[in-house]
Amino acid sequence: MSSEVTVLIGKKPAMSYVLACLISLQQGQNVTLKARGRAISRAVDVVQILKNRFFKDLKIHEIKIGTDMIKGQDGRDVNVSTIEIKVGQ
Repeated sequence: MSSEVTVLIGKKPAMSYVLACLISLQQGQNVTLKARGRAISRAVDVVQILKNRFFKDLKIHEIKIGTDMIKGQDGRDVNVSTIEIKVGQ
């Protein structure tokens, strides 16, 4: 059973997201980490922590990067970078 779980990366410490990913990965599920803007570096940190500390054989299946157009606080359109990282065993 190889289902897909999505973890949205935000402002919490990286270890919070590592724990969420660990639970899913131990159940044999693939995990997609999604982040945008300043949280992108935290998403990369989470993958590196998982790979270096917990799962030496963790495979990065796919990395997608892109741009979302969102409304800023002043009502103008703002481009925000996005990333999706799919990992599994």
